[in-house]
Amino acid sequence: MHTPILVTGGTGTLGRHVVPLLRAAGHPVRVLSRRGGPPGDGVTHVTADLLTGVGLEPALRGVTTVLHLAGGAKGDDRVAANLVHAARRTGVTHLAHVSVTGADRVPLAWLRSKRDAERAVADSGLPWTVLRAAQFHDLVLTMLTAMAKLPVAPVPGGLRLQPVDAAEVAARLVELTLGAPAGLAPDLAGPETLGLDELLTGYLAATGRRRLRLPVRLPGKAGRAYRDGANLARPGATRGVRTWDAFLAERLRRAVGGAPTSPPSRG
Repeated sequence: MHTPILVTGGTGTLGRHVVPLLRAAGHPVRVLSRRGGPPGDGVTHVTADLLTGVGLEPALRGVTTVLHLAGGAKGDDRVAANLVHAARRTGVTHLAHVSVTGADRVPLAWLRSKRDAERAVADSGLPWTVLRAAQFHDLVLTMLTAMAKLPVAPVPGGLRLQPVDAAEVAARLVELTLGAPAGLAPDLAGPETLGLDELLTGYLAATGRRRLRLPVRLPGKAGRAYRDGANLARPGATRGVRTWDAFLAERLRRAVGGAPTSPPSRG
């Protein structure tokens, strides 16, 4: 009988792919959140506050493997430190964590927080795995939808993205989580590198819209890092299969059929 795998962020965009995959592999899953949720087949919910650490140790008891997916615009470093502290005290033997490509190279506060979260995991003294993934298709769609609502869309020059499918990231994370601790795994990015202007052009064409565009220059060191491609996957990265165009076409078909177009939030 497998011991439960604890998943933080198990109700978010990535978690909703990960949890069924872990169950399909025969592992009971314990989903950690602040509010809990209804139990399912082999899935239980536990409550804890990652930002304060309250409730973490009881949630981790009886768990040897943790997959840390929860993330936000800030505080990821503190969350990781709290999780590491509780994991050390409860006998966790594998801590897997998802991060973002370029976390160690782009000088922005939210990416520094992600980099420091990686360091908390790597310096924990626990066997660990970190996977840096590029921007999910869902996040890129959110960005383009917001840009298209403006009468004039500002387009940062030189900004390139490698949109990757959340389901493919989930599959890779499950593979890594169920395997031996791998340290820093090869990055995972989508099959294409696309400029933001190119992405917006395709989105507007696919949705039948027209918008004026205003080229803007990202300032400072962060702007230079983005223009230099510091946010892109490192050499040797694993590349996904599903293209941005395939994702967008499928999402728009769902919209025509009456399904909601807004992508789910990441928890």
